[in-house]
Amino acid sequence: MRLRSQALLGITLAASLFSAAVHADQLDDIKKKGEIVFGVLGTDEPNSFVDPKTRELVGYEVDIGQAIAKKLGVKPVFKQLSVAARIPELQQGRVDVLAASLTHNKERESQIDFSLTTFVTGQKVLVKTSSGVTDIKQLAGKKVLTVKGGTQEPNIRKAVPGVDVVTFETTQQAFLALQQGKGVGYVNDEASLVNDHAKLGAAKKDYAILPQNISVEPLALGLKKGEKALKAQVDGVLRELESSGAADKLFLKWYGPGTKLQFDKRSFKIDTDQI
Repeated sequence: MRLRSQALLGITLAASLFSAAVHADQLDDIKKKGEIVFGVLGTDEPNSFVDPKTRELVGYEVDIGQAIAKKLGVKPVFKQLSVAARIPELQQGRVDVLAASLTHNKERESQIDFSLTTFVTGQKVLVKTSSGVTDIKQLAGKKVLTVKGGTQEPNIRKAVPGVDVVTFETTQQAFLALQQGKGVGYVNDEASLVNDHAKLGAAKKDYAILPQNISVEPLALGLKKGEKALKAQVDGVLRELESSGAADKLFLKWYGPGTKLQFDKRSFKIDTDQI
C-alpha cells in the first residue's frame, strides 16, 4: 500500500509539474487566446500617446507592438499603465509585454526579462530660466519634479546630492506642476523633454533644457521572467525591423526632421542589447 501511495503521489506530482510547464508557455497562451496585451504609458509622446483626433493610442512603441502582433498572427491590445504599475502589472499577468518607455537596467533584471534595446536616450532636466539654473549642480537644495516609479528620481538624486525631489503619477502631471511653479526643474528622457518644450509655444523662451545628461537610458520591452519562447519571437521581430530598414522608418516617423523632436538620425540600432 505504501509503494502504491508513493507511486500515485509521484504520478500526481509529475502531472502537476507538466501542467505548470504547459501553463508557463506564455507564447502558446497568447496564440490560443488570439491576442497579445501590451502595457503602455499612453502619456509619453511620441512613444505612446492618445491621438487627439482619433482618440486611439499611437506612437513609436505602439507601432513596434503592432509589428510583433502581426508576426504572431494575433490581435494587439494596448492597456494604459502608470509608470509605477508597469512591472507589477506584467508580473501579475495583466499584460503580456511592456512597451512603456522602460529602461533596461541591472536592478530590474531580477524582476523581469528584457527584449533587445528598442531606443537609447539620455535623461535631462528642463528648468525655468527665471530660476537662474544653468547647470545641474545648481539644483542642490532646490525642488525638482518627476514621475513616480521610474529611473528619473534615483538618477537625479545620484547626479545632484541634496536635491529635493517631488514625484507625480504621470510625467504630464510633473510637467504641469513645473509650469505652475511647484518646482524649478522637471526630469525626464531627453526626447520627451524636447517634445514637452515644443508644446509650450510662445512660452518656450521661459524654459531651457540643461545640456548635461544625468544618465543614458537604453529602453527595451519588458517580458515575464523565463518566457524564452516569447522573448525569442519578440527579439526576432526587432531584428527583422532593423535588417529590413523598417526600424529607421519608424524612428523618422516619430522622431525625425518632420516631427516636433527634429532628430536628424538614429545613434543606435535595435538589434543589440545595449545595457
